[in-house]
Amino acid sequence: MNPSQRTRRQTLSALAGLGLLSTAPTLRAQRPVQLRVGSLVPKNSLYHQSLMELGEAWRAAQGGSARFTVFTDGSQGGEAEMARRMRIGQLQGALMSVVGLREIEPTVAAMQTLPMLFRDWEEVDHVREKMRGTLEARFAEKGFVVLGWGDAGWVRFFSTERAVLPGDFKGRKFFAWGSEPEQQDIMKSLGYTPVPLETADILPAVQTGMVEVVPSTPYFALAGQIFNTAKHMLEINWAPIVGALVITKAAWSAMTPAGQQALRAGGERAGTQMRTQARREVDEAVEAMKKRGLIVHRPTPEQMREWDRLAEQLYPRIRGTMVPAATFDEVFAHLRAFRATRGR
Repeated sequence: MNPSQRTRRQTLSALAGLGLLSTAPTLRAQRPVQLRVGSLVPKNSLYHQSLMELGEAWRAAQGGSARFTVFTDGSQGGEAEMARRMRIGQLQGALMSVVGLREIEPTVAAMQTLPMLFRDWEEVDHVREKMRGTLEARFAEKGFVVLGWGDAGWVRFFSTERAVLPGDFKGRKFFAWGSEPEQQDIMKSLGYTPVPLETADILPAVQTGMVEVVPSTPYFALAGQIFNTAKHMLEINWAPIVGALVITKAAWSAMTPAGQQALRAGGERAGTQMRTQARREVDEAVEAMKKRGLIVHRPTPEQMREWDRLAEQLYPRIRGTMVPAATFDEVFAHLRAFRATRGR
């Protein structure tokens, strides 16, 4: 090969290389974006429907061959498992309660693990909005984008036998989240028997007597048919079930600006829809279960004072363990200020 031929071939090779490099962004842009979202919510529930509506809006904005898949009923494992799956890329997003969210960012536990603290939804909304910016920034530092905040009602106690006072539950076998050992330790110290399980195992555990008490929202107790065996419900607002829809930053970065905008707007809309519908359907769920045999126990003012005293005893044990101390103090400060404006 003479020098001129060698030079010509090298020039062609360089041009070809430049051509490949110039098409690489186009190839990446054409690669279909996939969002696989996991959750414990029941199929066809209001939460599932909200996610599917969000997905349709996002797919239309993202364009191309974008795919949006929702896995319901805990088919991807418990919430701690879903957090792990997001980290390794098997899932790109999840709609989870604080139980799963705290696996990513522990400070979020303050919204759900402080018993008898919030008196109504206005207090929950106020504290959440006050802390929202900081919480979302911390999730971002961990590699996640928060798209919207929701909730699923107040936790109440469903039991196979009548129980009204804290002492009535001593010796009873309680469902407990398998990923919350601190909660299990507290339950044991109160004389309760925690049975660590995943959500999908609750119904058979109640039916076989493995579990006698299930802390649950009325909506979930109805959807999961828990009330058929655990026929007694103690009507106290133990704690709100607070959740959020999160996706990984890697998935977010792969989207077009239009896709990001649609997902952000859709997530906020879905969160508002979930909160509104869930709060309304609490009473509807209780009425539906009462017609099918549920027995509701409403504590007297004196009995409620016993529950309040129990909560007060638990707060020092929760501060610094289940909820970081600084975040614990921040929640109480926001509540005191809010209650002062309401004359409480």
